[in-house]
Amino acid sequence: MMHFLKRLRDTRAATAIEYGLIAALIAVAAIAAMQGLGNRLKTTFTNVSSNMKAS
Repeated sequence: MMHFLKRLRDTRAATAIEYGLIAALIAVAAIAAMQGLGNRLKTTFTNVSSNMKAS
């Protein structure tokens, strides 16, 4: 019985680590996407502002 419980605990720890790695990869991808979107938005608002000043 103790052997079974030890093996079950080891599996849970490995699963938790895997979920942590997946969450970290998703966070990195989300940050990269948001930075790209932020740069595009900054360019768009700069263009709008410049065009409003020129009018």
